[in-house]
Amino acid sequence: MKNTIKLNSALLAIAILFTGVLDAQTTGDDELKGPPVQCPQVAVPDGHRLHFRTYATGVQVYRWTGANWAFVAPVANLYADPGFRGQVGTHYAGPTWESNSGSFVVARKVDGCTVDPTAVQWLLLETVSTSGFGIFGKTSYIQRVNTAGGVPPAAAGLNVGDEARVPYTTEYYFYRAARGEHPDLSNDR
Repeated sequence: MKNTIKLNSALLAIAILFTGVLDAQTTGDDELKGPPVQCPQVAVPDGHRLHFRTYATGVQVYRWTGANWAFVAPVANLYADPGFRGQVGTHYAGPTWESNSGSFVVARKVDGCTVDPTAVQWLLLETVSTSGFGIFGKTSYIQRVNTAGGVPPAAAGLNVGDEARVPYTTEYYFYRAARGEHPDLSNDR
């Protein structure tokens, strides 16, 4: 009897965790919407549908040039929920987003807007290449929205080459071409 209760409890816990991850990945979920109207510069073009959303926490890395802080790269973990539970991947230089299963997307900035001067910009990014059949495979556009922190330090660096790692959080929305639409991604496999 005790073993049955333990097994049922374990199965219930796994089901709840699995459901939470699936909810974050569900296409067409009413909760999965693009950014608020206050930032139309990051709107995704027609013909693309939202397929995944992650919550990121990490740092924006800057290097002191002697005159200013130059952006180097992001370093962040990607999660399935806003409580930063259920890590689904990482985000790093490129910019690149890589899933735990190995799919990845590399993108380039299209446009952005400053919603909060104490936070990094909201961005629209267009895919340069993708690989793999996981959550990031076949991604066509990415939005970075709801940012907090991550802006370069206000104070100058002491020496050329000094590095600053500034904490930030954000949400990333991943889009794919809608059925019938085929983005031209030469490295898409």
